[in-house]
Amino acid sequence: MYFVYILYSLKDKKLYVGQTDDLVARVKKHNSGQVISTKNRRPFIVIHQESFDTRVEAMEQEKYFKSLYSAKLKQKILKQYLQHARVAQLVEQLHGKE
Repeated sequence: MYFVYILYSLKDKKLYVGQTDDLVARVKKHNSGQVISTKNRRPFIVIHQESFDTRVEAMEQEKYFKSLYSAKLKQKILKQYLQHARVAQLVEQLHGKE
């Protein structure tokens, strides 16, 4: 199984798109500074992931996400993630007050 993922940099508030066959290990590499292209942008959180049966399919989706045409889609994904995170934070705060 192969994954396409979108990371959100908590440092510079920008997105990074990649693909891998081991999502957990790859995100650990990003966050530990082992990926040259992202080492100065740490830490990251995964805001989106999709799975594919073949690397070719994953690479096609990665290419689409990196294209100019998908900029609005990536921003929509980020907005949805941030809204979900705010709701989760509110729920956590409510449970803490009980």
